[in-house]
Amino acid sequence: MKILAIETSCDETAVSVLESKNDLPYPEFKVLGNTLLSQIETHRPYGGVFPALAKREHIKNIIPILASTLKQCEAGKIQTHKLSTEQKNIIEEILLREPDLFQNFVKFIESTPKPDIDHLSVTNGPGLEPALWVGINVAKALSVAWNLPLTPVNHLEGHIASVLLSKRPCRPIFPAIALLISGGHTELILVENWGKYKKIGATKDDAVGEAFDKVARMLELPYPGGPEISKLAKNARETGQESSFSFPRPMMHTPDLNFSFSGLKTAVMYEIKKIPVLTDKIKNEIALEFEDAVCEVLLHKTKKALEEFGAQSFISAGGVTANTHLREKLLSIDSEAVCIPETELSTDNAQMIAVAGAISILQNRNIPNIKDIVAQGVMPLDTSKV
Repeated sequence: MKILAIETSCDETAVSVLESKNDLPYPEFKVLGNTLLSQIETHRPYGGVFPALAKREHIKNIIPILASTLKQCEAGKIQTHKLSTEQKNIIEEILLREPDLFQNFVKFIESTPKPDIDHLSVTNGPGLEPALWVGINVAKALSVAWNLPLTPVNHLEGHIASVLLSKRPCRPIFPAIALLISGGHTELILVENWGKYKKIGATKDDAVGEAFDKVARMLELPYPGGPEISKLAKNARETGQESSFSFPRPMMHTPDLNFSFSGLKTAVMYEIKKIPVLTDKIKNEIALEFEDAVCEVLLHKTKKALEEFGAQSFISAGGVTANTHLREKLLSIDSEAVCIPETELSTDNAQMIAVAGAISILQNRNIPNIKDIVAQGVMPLDTSKV
């Protein structure tokens, strides 16, 4: 089975084509084509992602990225074909609000050989709705143009499924505990099997990635803040520098599995207000203590969840998993199977959406009519409530 996937939930425009072999629970995947364009430089001057600007960039880049991905494919090509009047009318309705995108799409379809693929998948949430709609509408248009089924994918399931692409042997044993950590999410998920998820813990306020970005701004570091904090903390460790600061570990010892990072962020803010000049040395110390506090809380709650639910393996995914120090701590967890995707697969990408789409198809989940696929900014990953 060959599947083309589109991801536009935030500030990455990504398209991938993967070939899936073998059945569940451990299908294997070969990447036939993959292109990703980050908008970080576009949003950096503003210190965060602006939804309208993200949408504009997705509209500008989606067709070139789609074309680039298909050029890489070794899946075999079917000759080009002209769209029928009926197809054009349906596609024009789908792309009604973006007439330039409609014209570019038709030109692309009628001048590009269709790849020999079987299915399409697209992120439909959670994320920034204006950004999500770009990927969804292009996927719908491809479904009409190529007469292919389209499977919507929960972005968070994509992150969990990304471990199947790991270069390290990684076969999660169910039930598993998944820690999802990113700029918008900090959640612990009980994974009973592929497609069976229950949220057992979540942040009460800031997501961990959001906390990293806010503390980075306090330290006058550029966006995105997470890698900058990590860089300073790493510098402190490598030079043997110890921190003179002591920050709280919020909710670390509460009986539940929830998190809170707002108080930690506030503690950092109050300490910074006491400092007349933020020297490089002080910045290193604050970054070191902040990162240590975050890692200790995440690690403690994760171990608690593994023990409480008798989970046999552990999965961690999401952009914050790219943090080097945190990765080292998570990989040291005593579990039968620790599954963490490579750094490049921890951040948003279309490969994980293809994998999650393939899992959905292999499980014969209902494929909705394309008219029923809509963007959902808030989209919990909890099938226990469905």
